[in-house]
Amino acid sequence: MPVQHETKNSPLLDAFRPQGGWMDPPNDLQPTLEGKVSANVVVVGAGFAGLSTALELAAKGVDVVVLEQEYAGFGASGRNAGYLAGSVGVEFDFFHKRVGLNKARDIVRFYDEGVGYVEQRLAELGIECDYNPSGIVRAGVHPSQKKRLLKTMELGLKLGSQTEFQDSKALRERGIPDAFLFGYYHPVGGTLDPGKYVAGLRRAALRAGIRIYEKTPVLSYSEGPVVTCKTEKGSASAPFLVLATNAYTPQLGLLKNKVVPVRVSAIETDPLTPSQRESLGWHGREGIMSSHWILESHRLTARNTLIVTTKRVNYAYGGNTSNVPDETAYRALATALHDRHPTLKGIGIKSCWSGYISVAGDALPVVGKTGAQQNIFYTAGCSGHGLATQSLMGKMLAERILGSEHELLAALQHKTPTLPPEPLQWCAFKMALGAAHTMDEITNRSVRSGKAGLPEGG
Repeated sequence: MPVQHETKNSPLLDAFRPQGGWMDPPNDLQPTLEGKVSANVVVVGAGFAGLSTALELAAKGVDVVVLEQEYAGFGASGRNAGYLAGSVGVEFDFFHKRVGLNKARDIVRFYDEGVGYVEQRLAELGIECDYNPSGIVRAGVHPSQKKRLLKTMELGLKLGSQTEFQDSKALRERGIPDAFLFGYYHPVGGTLDPGKYVAGLRRAALRAGIRIYEKTPVLSYSEGPVVTCKTEKGSASAPFLVLATNAYTPQLGLLKNKVVPVRVSAIETDPLTPSQRESLGWHGREGIMSSHWILESHRLTARNTLIVTTKRVNYAYGGNTSNVPDETAYRALATALHDRHPTLKGIGIKSCWSGYISVAGDALPVVGKTGAQQNIFYTAGCSGHGLATQSLMGKMLAERILGSEHELLAALQHKTPTLPPEPLQWCAFKMALGAAHTMDEITNRSVRSGKAGLPEGG
């Protein structure tokens, strides 16, 4: 149950970047909060959700203060794979029976409309982040994955997700690497540089006069008609508080039995040579998500590196979100890199990083309000799909604070499963993750050996 720290030196650990691979601390780091400040709204967390909320409110003349424990984008927003993806990676069977067909369709709309919202904001705010609107491919690497992939696709179509099946020939015509045997294509979205995106939101917020205090972790907050957030050297007060803190929310005493933080990881290769790039094909540069129980994602960047993410996830016992490397995950990602892209044998790993996302028991976003005055708003439970959804969530929360309600927000109001306390929570998640890792490894060994592997659907 204790947090595992790696102590051995290795090339992978030498490549670890504690701030992630997309961004460095800004040159214009904003001041730490000292003394007392007040505003109309205090937002905690300067990621996609927090900055989008602040920008939408500021556009309506609302005075906003943003508190960030490190710097904008330091958390999950600046560490993800950079998929501006709609519903392509969503596990529909986790929730559609729980919430009913109509609400499930609205949830799928929420995922897909998040993509359009971000595309619109990139244009409106003049953010250049290497966006490639290529769509996304979800693909299988072994015949045993086909039945489950088709079942997921069929349910997604029923719920309104726009996808089309791709057999091996269609994938080859797209230039998708040969390791991916079949799949489905989702024309919505593409890939971008999340570091540049969140930095663009930060610049837009500062231009709009939003006060951002960085290196300012919130220690606690008090409820009431005016909510006060206490920090080490000061406090910020407002009639409304927005907690856009995702995996860090349980540390503030909220959602402890609703979401858990899990650590996900990424590796990035050295820049590909022209011959290495040509060996891959992949002319459309679509982001690829695998059909494993815990998916792999593979994507090319504008700097011509290849990034592989997720593959293995680790449960953070007791909500501990220590910023530590995860060599086991990096080794698994390096193996996946070589398995799927054998022409890149011997390529160096430029950087590795890890970060925390929050996951609910039904893998859906968790959004709501709390407090005696119902003036504390929260959003969490991104489950690794936060780039589009949490950007749109910012607009939704801003509208709610201003007295209206986005038509899709009601679909996200559902009963999130209650999680057991520790150590039962640790046991449950470790068992589930262990089973998923085992099944995925059986599939991967079958790929390497050429055997049939698990029965279809396994």
